[in-house]
Amino acid sequence: MTQDKINPRLSAHSWILLILLSLLWGGSFLFIKIAVAEIPPATVAALRVSLAALGLLIVMRATGIPLPRGRVVWLGLLLLGLVNNTLPFFLINWGQQHIDIGLGGILNGMTPLFTVLLVPLLGGDERLTPMRLGGVLCGLVGLAVLVGPEAFTGLGEHVWSELAVVGGALGYAFGAIIARRFTDLPPVSLAVGQLAGAALFSVPLALVLDAPWTLRPGPAALASVVTLALACSALAYMLFFRVLKDAGTTNASLVTLLVPVSATALGVLFLGERPGLEMLAGFALIAFGVLLVDGRLGFGRR
Repeated sequence: MTQDKINPRLSAHSWILLILLSLLWGGSFLFIKIAVAEIPPATVAALRVSLAALGLLIVMRATGIPLPRGRVVWLGLLLLGLVNNTLPFFLINWGQQHIDIGLGGILNGMTPLFTVLLVPLLGGDERLTPMRLGGVLCGLVGLAVLVGPEAFTGLGEHVWSELAVVGGALGYAFGAIIARRFTDLPPVSLAVGQLAGAALFSVPLALVLDAPWTLRPGPAALASVVTLALACSALAYMLFFRVLKDAGTTNASLVTLLVPVSATALGVLFLGERPGLEMLAGFALIAFGVLLVDGRLGFGRR
């Protein structure tokens, strides 16, 4: 097996999808913050995955794409929905009630570190190399520089909330590894199977914990939930599973390093924020780390 087959590289098409995905998930932190101000975390997660699954089912019906078939496949998709949606969404939504968005982004950015360590241990088709590990660590340092030292001022004050977000990042890593085994399915089929599986776990949890029929959220919270469902979940997971199929588990997980970059870039473009030296240095470190993981720099074996 060639080195590129073991640790595949991102094509130009995959780069475009990864950047678009980072833009969608970059906005999700803001929408989550708005939503959980009026809707409890478990209900936000349940509405997000249920509406996303419904939206994708409509797309599949309109385009004639069949649903996944087979008991083994659906059991795998149920597990994927639990690990990659239900648990991370609940943990991150709950954790973000008590910590800043910047710190949440850094902790969530640990996903590629967990992924690059877990893939070889769990029998994945990618190898752990010093370059890949160094690239992920470089990206994490860049993420910390980008967000700035103020993100760490509250570190340790809400330990359980911080651990919840880290747990969500770990769930995403396991989810990417599981999903890699189902990439023979069309991305929309894989996405709808995962989201439907997640809904089966998330809806009962929300009914028990939140009694959502008693809630009276405002328009902003409801609009945020719909955006989270259709843009940040339904569309985003179709893009993610395409990158996962084409570029491998570790490369796909790099999106969590790019999400804060996209969010910051959007602030510069649309909110008039001025990039400082720390921001530019963070961009450079993250870019260097991603290129190391992707193997583009050619420093020996990757």
